Amino acid sequence: MSAPLLFTILNVLGTFVFGLSGAMVAIRHRFDIFGILVLSVATGVAGGMNRDLLLGAAPPEALTTFWPMAVASLAGVTAFFFTSAIERFNRPVMLMDAVGLGVFAVAGCRKALQFGLDPLGAILLGMITAIGGGIVRDIMATETPRVLHEDVYALAAFAGAATYAVALAAGVPETPAASGAVLLAVSLRLASVRLGWKLPRPPRS
Repeated sequence: MSAPLLFTILNVLGTFVFGLSGAMVAIRHRFDIFGILVLSVATGVAGGMNRDLLLGAAPPEALTTFWPMAVASLAGVTAFFFTSAIERFNRPVMLMDAVGLGVFAVAGCRKALQFGLDPLGAILLGMITAIGGGIVRDIMATETPRVLHEDVYALAAFAGAATYAVALAAGVPETPAASGAVLLAVSLRLASVRLGWKLPRPPRS
């Protein structure tokens, strides 16, 4: 599979799963169909819009092409009609959030590198791309953003983006570099939840 095709698939996948996670949060809060679609679209496109604005790629891709909002809307409709099937998965919002996190971390890092950012800046922008949709979702649903209280969240996105950038610098072909980096980020996030990994915290006074 060519790298452009892989990243097209990753961007569509990331938008869809983040849209699903937003829709499922909206359903959990008993939003109506319009509210579900609003939260689905906001979650699906917010990270990419933040990335594009920080890169100076204005207006953002989500506002100049049809597909990002269409894919996120499709995710909202899917969640509305197939809520019961999605709920059969263990912690579906967390699972979809992990997939979106890994996908957007790498896709965001790649676009930043293409715009000429240094690797460290591209890694940070990849992380920002990955966590942006989840932050918007949680704030709109009046929840504390997961990035503030779930320890291996932004860190998993950072690890995925860093792995991709380092692999490219080491001469690894783009397709395996991206695939491995996404897998690492998703695995870290899922493992941290399952195993209860926590970062150090200050002692209570």
